[in-house]
Amino acid sequence: MSDGVYQLRPRGGSETEKVTINLGYVDLGHIDLLVQDGFYSNRTDFIRTAIRNQIERHAESTRQSVARKSLDLGLRHFTRADLEAVQAAGQRLDIRVLGLASIAADVTPELARATIASLSVLGALQASAPVKAALADRMR
Repeated sequence: MSDGVYQLRPRGGSETEKVTINLGYVDLGHIDLLVQDGFYSNRTDFIRTAIRNQIERHAESTRQSVARKSLDLGLRHFTRADLEAVQAAGQRLDIRVLGLASIAADVTPELARATIASLSVLGALQASAPVKAALADRMR
């Protein structure tokens, strides 16, 4: 992809985020029965499959929303050099990402505040705790 935007792999690995959900006993029992009968390898496999099916079901609406909101889709990584170039050009970034936005570990909170006007991430943000704190008032 272009300009530091990368398509994420659709499955697991180290690029996952842990999510905890509460299910009713009957729903959980249905899942366990499907696992026991061999339809899914485990509960996680069932839940991931259900999520993927729902995402696919709403794919067209999602595509329209991504275009309407001008979101970068996938992985968007900002290096110190990227942000220094933005600063040198006298510009500021309005970052909108659906997926993973990451800010390099060597980016200082001061550089982040000087170059990032707003930050909206639907998914996950990877940045140092000081950078996240510096941008807290700019996150939507």
